[in-house]
Amino acid sequence: MAASVRAVKSRVALLWSLILSLAVIALFNEQVRAEQAPVSREMLVAEAERAPGAAKGRPDAPITIVEFSDFQCSYCRKFWKETLPKIEAEYIDTGKARFVYRHFVALGPFSERAAEAAECAGEQGRFWTYHDRLFESTGRLALTDAQLMEELGLDATAFDACLRSGRHAERIGRETQLARRLGASGTPAFLIDGKLLIGAHPFETFRRILDASANRPSVPAAGPATVPRR
Repeated sequence: MAASVRAVKSRVALLWSLILSLAVIALFNEQVRAEQAPVSREMLVAEAERAPGAAKGRPDAPITIVEFSDFQCSYCRKFWKETLPKIEAEYIDTGKARFVYRHFVALGPFSERAAEAAECAGEQGRFWTYHDRLFESTGRLALTDAQLMEELGLDATAFDACLRSGRHAERIGRETQLARRLGASGTPAFLIDGKLLIGAHPFETFRRILDASANRPSVPAAGPATVPRR
């Protein structure tokens, strides 16, 4: 009798083990299917426009501009110096457009380090201040220099701890991959309501596109439109 009970218990244990194994396999297959599910361009654009990150302007502005940029890129610096101030004055500050900064690390380890430093400054509410100083210095700063920290109003200890942790590296890498998946082949690259523009653009190019976008009820996503660098 005892042997019979043990045999039943053994079969029950085996059955439960099989059920659990099948459940694990099912969950794994579901995860694989989810990871392999096609991602539409609209989903990629939405991530670029609305995922957490540095932004200027009204959250509900009718037009969204996304810049994919590298702090060591000379063309990115040209845009920051010559074009962005005009866009800010005419479109961002007036509530017509929202501007989102995304990292596109294209020029090596220092670009990655500068991007991480900017995000660490952002933890203390100083992303745009640090962003400007990086472009002023062509992407090269003594990242934890005490005088710089004081000048920018940063807690040097917290900044250094953030930089050493590398906690922003994953998101920076994800944004870089996002730029490539959207078709960006160089920096700077811009999304304006889903349309991708690649290269250095004068303000007049932005004005034409932004005004045209403002006069349409919506702008469908499109493939990359390359503008010659200047």
